[in-house]
Amino acid sequence: MTTDPIVAPPRDAATDLDTVRLSLTVGGMTCGACAQRVERKLNKLDGVRAHVNYATTIATIDASSQYTEEELRLVVTAAGFSAEPFVDHAHIDTSAEDALTSDLFRRLVVALVLFVPLADLSIMFSAIPSTRIAGWQWFLLVLAMPVVCWSALPFHRAALTALRHRTTTMDSLVSTGIAAATLWSVYSVFGRPSTATSDKGTWTAITSGDSIYLEVAAGVTVFVLAGRYFEAKAKRRAGGALRALANLRARDVSVLLRDGAELRVPAGELAVGQRFVVRPGEIIAADGVVTEGRSAVDTSAMTGEALPLDVSAGDTVTGGIVVLDGRLVVEAAAVGRETALSGMIRLVETAQTGKADLQRLADRISGVFVPVVFALAALTFAGWSMVVGDVDRAVGAGLAVLIIACPCALGLATPTALMVASGRGAQLGIFIKGHQALEATRSVDTVVLDKTGTVTTGKLTFRSIATDEEGAEAEVLALAGAVEHASEHAIGASIAAVAADRTGELSQVTDFVALAGLGVRGTVRGHHVEVGRPAWFSERGFVIGARMSAAQSSSERLGATPVLVAVDGAVAAVITVSDTVKPSAAIAVARLKSYGVRTLMVTGDNAHVARSVADQVGVDEVVAEVLPEGKVDVVKSLQNAGRVVAVVGDGINDGPALATADLGLAIGAGTDVAIGAADIILVRDDLEAVVDSLALARATLSTIRGNMVWAFGYNVAAIPFAAAGLLTPLIAGAAMAFSSFFVVSNSLRLRRFDPMTER
Repeated sequence: MTTDPIVAPPRDAATDLDTVRLSLTVGGMTCGACAQRVERKLNKLDGVRAHVNYATTIATIDASSQYTEEELRLVVTAAGFSAEPFVDHAHIDTSAEDALTSDLFRRLVVALVLFVPLADLSIMFSAIPSTRIAGWQWFLLVLAMPVVCWSALPFHRAALTALRHRTTTMDSLVSTGIAAATLWSVYSVFGRPSTATSDKGTWTAITSGDSIYLEVAAGVTVFVLAGRYFEAKAKRRAGGALRALANLRARDVSVLLRDGAELRVPAGELAVGQRFVVRPGEIIAADGVVTEGRSAVDTSAMTGEALPLDVSAGDTVTGGIVVLDGRLVVEAAAVGRETALSGMIRLVETAQTGKADLQRLADRISGVFVPVVFALAALTFAGWSMVVGDVDRAVGAGLAVLIIACPCALGLATPTALMVASGRGAQLGIFIKGHQALEATRSVDTVVLDKTGTVTTGKLTFRSIATDEEGAEAEVLALAGAVEHASEHAIGASIAAVAADRTGELSQVTDFVALAGLGVRGTVRGHHVEVGRPAWFSERGFVIGARMSAAQSSSERLGATPVLVAVDGAVAAVITVSDTVKPSAAIAVARLKSYGVRTLMVTGDNAHVARSVADQVGVDEVVAEVLPEGKVDVVKSLQNAGRVVAVVGDGINDGPALATADLGLAIGAGTDVAIGAADIILVRDDLEAVVDSLALARATLSTIRGNMVWAFGYNVAAIPFAAAGLLTPLIAGAAMAFSSFFVVSNSLRLRRFDPMTER
């Protein structure tokens, strides 16, 4: 029984209906033509935009709120397929996939075991008619029937379902080919007298397409089942990396109660603001801030970094990383679907449901290919019958066209490669948002780098302290650190940290005052201490000694930040702090240059600082002291000059430039604005990830192009050979199965992508 498709209610043009996005898992698809048909049915509805991915079996639907999920599922059902709500990969029940794979394997084993003797006997009886014993026809039929009926049942069932919906699929070709070969063989061996008068060679019997086609029907079943079985296993492996990433989520968590007791609850019940305990070997259940404890954590599954990272009170952590050797108490800042891990998983899912331009072309071809093949098979049969008058040759050529032309490889060429690439990228800490990002990398020739937080760590580091009085450095640093310990400024924090490390416990400060944009002052051990910008002191007439003045000039010239310290009304020291260049920055820039990519640094900092950092990492061109809109202007000017531009950034001010670029890459530790505007998210705080992401994207594009060349070339070249009678149906079946197997296997090579080989 079928369900009538939905008839969309009339829509008032003045009504602005909200649009919602949902995903369905579509069952029963066997080729790209199936996905195309489901997509076409859904897109006929007013206010619906659907994309159906054959490889992932996921339909992504943007629909106006006038449709319910159940109504959209009925549309898919009316097209002849099953539809269930899609759940994220962490909760996917793989038992259905396992059952399907096991069923295909059982049918394949039965078909293979019976096909071997059937093929031997059929060839022998065809090549040497004198060996035909009494009842030989029944013996062949007994061997063939379990194969063409039971083993091939999935093809027949899918073909009948398509027929009921007045459409065709790849299974229509396979089922028709198997049925036609079987019926013609039955007629040949039972319905007409044998015309064989003499023995002929075995090779001639194999290649000429003798009128006994039972081994052809069984052979096609074996080859197609083998292709489906290996395809199912390959697709399962392709999605394995994403499932593994999704399974990084903690199942339960120990919530710390107010009285200090712990309560074990499901991770889904954790709320923002709650504190929870993570012990060695456990997974951190949510994004948050460490409030107690110290431990090394394993971030390799999230970022691809092999070395553990030390965290302690005040450090931020993300859900999905493993605590190695200490006990941490974490205050939850983001839980459930709001965590960074959940966001990254959604990025990969979105990437896998998108379609590249090549795949859209393949889908359009698959949608009309099957009916065209039926017509070509009929014309081939008619041509051979009329021109040659050999019905046996006509049947063989027609069957070969039916069998060899299945467009399965076309439907698998792009999505399997994208599935594998997105999963491998996730393992490396590289999250590709979609096919647009892949296609954009094809011709990127210019990379624009932000400075702070991208090329540099974004954290100020103490560099040096200079005084005019020999041996006074430690005492002045201790006084300055005590005052800055009460400050919340990043510069103050770096000074206080070094002072505490070098001089021990810091003294108490009284009468503390923070002057925004200028500095801080307070009383420490009876001394009046002031720490701040040089301009603050010069405006009040403070005199700086020669040694300290030289240190100040040197730090400014090198792009560092000088901070003056005054004790009891006199300048006592110049402290230099600076942002630190990431160790990976110079290597990444050198790799980009080796690929022939032009690099620029565009920053809002002053020219001295920008030039200093650029010289350290090897960037030749610098544009400094620009506002966010100025970064956009730089990108646009490069694009107007014919450049294909990639932008790498992490801050709010990078968002417009990331969105304007042909390819935007956001450092994963950056802001939500930057991540939202980018095409590729780099979770690793390592600038080499930029080059690795470009290498992965280009390797994926190369794989997709190879798949498409094979898929198109195979069908274009094979059909004329089959129609000309140069391929027997048995060889055609093997070639068709190999085509799909080649495409999937070629895509799986991306699982072994190693950025180290690209360096």
